[in-house]
Amino acid sequence: MATVKLLSDDELSSEVRAVFDDIRKVRQSDFINNFWRALAHDPKTLRRTWDSLKEVMAPGALDPKVKEMLYVAVSVAHGCSYCIHSHTASARAKGMTAAEYGELLAIVGMAAETNRLVTALGVPVDAAFLVDSAD
Repeated sequence: MATVKLLSDDELSSEVRAVFDDIRKVRQSDFINNFWRALAHDPKTLRRTWDSLKEVMAPGALDPKVKEMLYVAVSVAHGCSYCIHSHTASARAKGMTAAEYGELLAIVGMAAETNRLVTALGVPVDAAFLVDSAD
């Protein structure tokens, strides 16, 4: 259950309406999800978050599907059910297959396990793995 009212389109300030209009334009959809409707109570945070997300998830060196799959992986690691669902849907819309999703979850699970083990054991990083910032 939301801790704030999810604002409907008829409850928006002009500043929030402008952000929602941009979301609709960029995503080529009339749908505004609950995350943005919750953030609509704080126009500055809404604008900052949308601008950052739009920049980070824009086409770049990584394929858009890969970006969504990475978002799913981090969301699983952080236990964010909302983000797991929304970014899984987005990754599927960008072509993620059931096999890719299964492999992604296997990697997330394996990384979580080995991260906990290496942390608990206090394993030092091998010199061969250290990244030289000059490279």
